[in-house]
Amino acid sequence: MKLTIAGLFCCAALYLPSLAQNTSGAGGTSDQDFVTLAAQTDMAEANLGQLAETNASSQGVKDLAQMLVTDHTSDYNQITAVATKAGLTVPKGLDKTHEKMSLMFQKLKGAAFDHRYVAEMVKGHEAAIAAYDKEARDGQNADLKAYAKNTLPTLEKHRTAAQALAKGGGAKKTAS
Repeated sequence: MKLTIAGLFCCAALYLPSLAQNTSGAGGTSDQDFVTLAAQTDMAEANLGQLAETNASSQGVKDLAQMLVTDHTSDYNQITAVATKAGLTVPKGLDKTHEKMSLMFQKLKGAAFDHRYVAEMVKGHEAAIAAYDKEARDGQNADLKAYAKNTLPTLEKHRTAAQALAKGGGAKKTAS
């Protein structure tokens, strides 16, 4: 009987570290899920930003896109370093959802591209801000929590610039 109980405690002791590494509090979202979402978002934003260089007609949209390429490329490098240190896996290519989005944007040109791109950037950054805020509050890995917290102002800057374009106010070029 004592041997069975000791065995159960050993199994629990081995299982708990992986549970702590992969879960992030209420809602059941894991740190790994956050890393995957962050990396996919960064790659998609950089990809669509590069596409905007040729498909967008508005200089404001092109300026926003360039800011997103620069910032999300930097963010991808940061999340890769933090995730690798935490022993988590970072995707190296777009998933099917983001690949499909990229293909859709490749078919758009000029004002149609501009309108859809700006709308998607507002919506996408609102979702990203919510995910980063949740990770900053509920994540289990301290480095990931700090990364999420430190990246929020950049995402908010992106959302604000996209909202300004959506309202016809133009995007102001800001330093990253």
